[in-house]
Amino acid sequence: MSTNTTIDKEKMKAELATKSQPPPLYQVIMLNDDFTTMEFVVQVLTTVFRKTAPEAERIMLTIHYQGRGICGVYPKDIAATRIQQVHQLAELEQHPLKCVMEPAP
Repeated sequence: MSTNTTIDKEKMKAELATKSQPPPLYQVIMLNDDFTTMEFVVQVLTTVFRKTAPEAERIMLTIHYQGRGICGVYPKDIAATRIQQVHQLAELEQHPLKCVMEPAP
């Protein structure tokens, strides 16, 4: 009976190790367009992604010059929620601003 107990303990440890891994992370990436104002992008970065003003300006300039910029890295559900918030704000202000998510490297 002690052999089964040892096997059960090792099996439980293996199961706990696989269950306790952190969720995969995703990058929220904002895409550049020719119509959304820089001020609106900074506003979105400060309100939705809680960036400081200097950090939001740096990200906005990266988006402007490189065509895309990373707004943050989150678990999948949170990333999807942030993207939805951006799209809703952009629609309210009639901007074509878009965000996408990609698996974090």
